[in-house]
Amino acid sequence: MFQITTQVVALPDGREITIETGKMARQADGAVVVRLGNTMLLATVVSAREAKEGVDFLPLSVDYQEKFAAAGRIPGSFQRREGKLSDHEVLISRLVDRALRPIFPEDYHADTQVMITMISADPEVLPDQLAALAASSALAVSDIPFNGPISEVRVAKIDGQYVINPKTSELERATLDLIVGATERDICMVEGEMSECSEAEVVEALKTAHDAIKQHCQAQKELETKVGKTEKRQYSHETHDEELRAAVRAYCYDKIYEVARQKNASKKGRSESFRAVRDEYIATFPEDSLVNLDLVKRYFHDLEWEASRRLVLDERYRLDGRALDQIRQISCEADFLPMAHGSALFTRGETQSLTTVTLGTKMDEQIVDQPLFQGYNKFLLHYNFPAFSTGEVKPNRGPGRREIGHGNLAHRALKKVMPPDSENPYTIRVVSDILESNGSSSMATVCAGTLALMDAGVKIKAPVAGIAMGLITDTEPGSDKYAVLSDILGDEDHLGDMDFKVTGTENGITACQMDMKVNGLSYEVLTQALEQARAGRLHILGEMKKAISEVRSDLKPHAPRAVVIKIDQSQIGAVIGPGGKVVQDIQKDSGATVVIDEHDNAGWVSIFATNKDSMDKAVRRVKGIVAVPEVGEVYDGVVKTIQPFGAFIEFMPGKDGLLHISEIKWERLESMDGVLEVGEEVRVKLIDIDKKTGKYRLSRKALLPKPENKKAE
Repeated sequence: MFQITTQVVALPDGREITIETGKMARQADGAVVVRLGNTMLLATVVSAREAKEGVDFLPLSVDYQEKFAAAGRIPGSFQRREGKLSDHEVLISRLVDRALRPIFPEDYHADTQVMITMISADPEVLPDQLAALAASSALAVSDIPFNGPISEVRVAKIDGQYVINPKTSELERATLDLIVGATERDICMVEGEMSECSEAEVVEALKTAHDAIKQHCQAQKELETKVGKTEKRQYSHETHDEELRAAVRAYCYDKIYEVARQKNASKKGRSESFRAVRDEYIATFPEDSLVNLDLVKRYFHDLEWEASRRLVLDERYRLDGRALDQIRQISCEADFLPMAHGSALFTRGETQSLTTVTLGTKMDEQIVDQPLFQGYNKFLLHYNFPAFSTGEVKPNRGPGRREIGHGNLAHRALKKVMPPDSENPYTIRVVSDILESNGSSSMATVCAGTLALMDAGVKIKAPVAGIAMGLITDTEPGSDKYAVLSDILGDEDHLGDMDFKVTGTENGITACQMDMKVNGLSYEVLTQALEQARAGRLHILGEMKKAISEVRSDLKPHAPRAVVIKIDQSQIGAVIGPGGKVVQDIQKDSGATVVIDEHDNAGWVSIFATNKDSMDKAVRRVKGIVAVPEVGEVYDGVVKTIQPFGAFIEFMPGKDGLLHISEIKWERLESMDGVLEVGEEVRVKLIDIDKKTGKYRLSRKALLPKPENKKAE
């Protein structure tokens, strides 16, 4: 019934990845199951036979989804079923998409869909490191045109050693964690985070990852041969008019080049100048002309791409007149919004981020419900990219995949310098609203996020800055010209061959993200880009320090104050009280928010308040409940009840002791009549705790001067 073909890939530590095809999803153009340990991914790919009319790009969609049943769980949502892709799934989808998309033929425009599903989950095997291998393998066993294969691996530095696709438990000790995508020849995608690593460590990690990927690619080629899919389908998705192409070049190229040389720092002004040249050429055609204007626009765009690149390669300066390693003008303002807990406005050229920091309580933590992870997240970073930031009109439909990806990169960059949970009682939310965009808006988010966190008084380890690097290589045969660009414009991102974002402190890199659009990035060029990025990063950090040089010593007056009190596990119930009565009473009386958590064999009472009086009241109440009475200590108590033999005094919250009639005064008292009143405050000393019953004995006379006759006695 099945014609099953299997290929095995060995990992450096002896584990094996198996790729199987021919058994599942046989009506897809290509389908494989990839397995490592007990983690299994089903990857399918389907591509339309013909391209839609007028489409001049690749309509590729990549969707990665994790089934809860794969981990033996039922979804926690109201519907109890998988819904739209979570941010976690979107991020893995993007990892695969960014590695696959540049590898398709440029003239292939058929609708193509890649779907990757986690159908079995091993807690020790992270699925993201297998997703691209599965997708590329599905393409390999199909007849869809593809210039692959490609693969991705995770490389981590653990205990000083570089490990490929480490186990989940090992990652806890990693100082570097990268997902690297590559063909057999070249690296095409990098994403990851580090603990202030050096540039040399990053390069070494990439080399280690690429060596492993080469084996993955060779295995896919062997699988492709076994299933007989070395010949791919024929297609013709583009129509060209070479005579028209030559005419557009003859009329427009020199004029386009002159526009590029104008050193116009304005994105809008440059676009209008290019458009004027194009409209001038189109105006030369008679009204009844049958010229294909779509082809004219495509050829004109190709000339823009060529002229802008030649300007950089031949004259060594850029569209806005900057030198190759020059950073755009920077403006930094901290404490920009009066009522935010922390805020900053960061502007670099025509890219601007308004970022806020909000400090919340434990009740504001994000609940994370994934097949392989359940827990809470207390550091959130959200990135928003409204259409007006680029002068466009678009419906506001919430964050898309790009926004989720950019926010995640900034989150990775800042996460490495955040204070540990044990020192940070707050849930922290950073929100970056991009107000202008002309390249590197995610890096502006990192810079503005750092400034806002410092303004909010969050004790980060060190300021973090980010910079986007670009690359332009000469496509002429035999030429070895290239240019590494610092702080790229949006046009340079679009027209260039690389987008390499690097974030870090003065001491090292905290995160990076790279996408290559061409083959042939040498390690020499990569090293130069990293060193140039380091110089740019240090320059930006210097500009940021002019706005705020160190973390503010105190929170804003309107920010919530937080105190965390560690208590014994046995005392948790006393603070909560029957049905929560005690903790509710503390909150009502003080106005503070009290949250009680249990972990590490202890209780943790987090108290949040907006003013000192409220905080002090709550702290006193909690400490009073959990305090342990000590013999010999003096307490201010309140008379609760009076008996013939003495009075019961509440000398600590919830703790009553007996003040015997003989311990009230040095003089002998015959009765309790008129001696004390209920509600009266009285200072007492704890003189004994009964070891068997735990009852407390108090004395008032021990705090009074002893009469002379008593001294003699």
